[in-house]
Amino acid sequence: MTSPKNILVIGATSAIAEATARIWASEHANLHLSGRNPEKLALVAGDLVQRGARVTTALLNVNEFGLHASAIDTAFQILGHVDVVLVAHGDLPDQRACEASEERTLLAVQTNATSVVLLLTLLAGRLQAQGSGVIAVIGSVAGDRGRKSNYVYGSCKALVATFMEGLAGRLQPFGVRVITIKPGLVDTPMTEHFKKGPLWAPPASVAGIIHNRVTNGHSGSYYAPRFWWVIMAVIRSLPARILYRLNI
Repeated sequence: MTSPKNILVIGATSAIAEATARIWASEHANLHLSGRNPEKLALVAGDLVQRGARVTTALLNVNEFGLHASAIDTAFQILGHVDVVLVAHGDLPDQRACEASEERTLLAVQTNATSVVLLLTLLAGRLQAQGSGVIAVIGSVAGDRGRKSNYVYGSCKALVATFMEGLAGRLQPFGVRVITIKPGLVDTPMTEHFKKGPLWAPPASVAGIIHNRVTNGHSGSYYAPRFWWVIMAVIRSLPARILYRLNI
C-alpha cells in the first residue's frame, strides 16, 4: 500500500484549494493547511477530516513576509517529507480602485505576486535539498496578456508565471516538478459579483485538473479547462491597436 501523500496547502480556504484538498482527503493524504482566517480554516479542516484526511492547520497572512520562513519550517517539521506544495492564495483587486490608489495597487501586487515569489523562493530551497516533490501554483489566464479591464491583476499573474518557468528549469535536475495551473473563469466567492456564462467552470473542475497534473504532469503551464488555451491564443495574437479597443 502506498503511504499517504504529505501535502502543504497555502491559501487553503480558497474555493479551488478546498476542492483540490477534498480529492486528496479521499486518498487519505496528510494535509497541512495554512490560511489567514481561523474560522474558515477550522471549517475546511473539519470537512477534510470527515473525508479521510489527517489535517493540521496554521495561521498565515501571506503579506507578513517576515513570517514566511517560520511557517514553512513548521510545515516541514509537521509533515516531514513534503510531496506536494499547492500555493493557492490570491485576491482579485478592483482595477478602477487600483488606478486611483497607489496603496491599493501595492496591496494587490504584494498579495498576488510578491508574497508568492517569496514563498516559492523558500519552498524551492527546501524541495531542492529534499531531492523530490511538486510545487503547484494557481495562476490565471489573466497573465497571458495585459488587458485594460484587469492589468494590475494580470501583471501579477504574469510575473508569477515567468518566475515559475525559470524555477522549473532550476529544479528539474533535482527531481522537483514545478506546475502552473492557469484557470479561466471560475465560479468562486472571489467572482460572485460577475455575471456567469457558459465559459465559467466550477472549482471542482479545476481541482480535478490540478490533481491530475500534480499526479501525472511534467513541469509546465496548464490551462484549466483546456479550451482556454485556444481562447488565450487568439487574445495573444491580437494586434495592440485592436486589443486596446476591446472591453476585455
